[in-house]
Amino acid sequence: MTGDRLAGPPPDPLRPWPDTVRWQPISRDLIWVELIRLGITVAVTVAVLGVAWALIGHWLLGAAVGATLLLATFRSVTIVRAVRAWGYAERDDDLLVRHGLLVRRLSIVPYSRMQFVDVSAGPLERAFDLATVQLHTAAAASDARVPGLRPAEASRLRDRLTTLGEDRAEGL
Repeated sequence: MTGDRLAGPPPDPLRPWPDTVRWQPISRDLIWVELIRLGITVAVTVAVLGVAWALIGHWLLGAAVGATLLLATFRSVTIVRAVRAWGYAERDDDLLVRHGLLVRRLSIVPYSRMQFVDVSAGPLERAFDLATVQLHTAAAASDARVPGLRPAEASRLRDRLTTLGEDRAEGL
């Protein structure tokens, strides 16, 4: 073995988040946006199931209402943890985006591969003063997004990524 391999422990493949970068968290207000989205979905689902249960009276519809409420409670807890798992880091040549609880995902998007950068904000996001930065590359599967940013930070990130993408693409 060489001296380089003895310098430190091998990287842990089950810990995909590099500690060598400064991770930026997203806004915790995204938790409220996601909880409201969940609440709307659950309310509509329970209303439809409740009406069907009242009209038909089959016990399975009542069980479906209970299961929906139980799953919504579980999802509420996981939303909080999932939002906290989101983060991004800007490096010299690429942007790193991490998210996921059960299945962790680390997307590394080289600036030179970016085709364009989008900033969007739906009605709920706008109500909480949030925006999402979407990165588009040539490969559709490699598109990454960073939700839950304040509009000023989303604009700053979009402008920086666009500038870096243009600079890196000129060198090709």
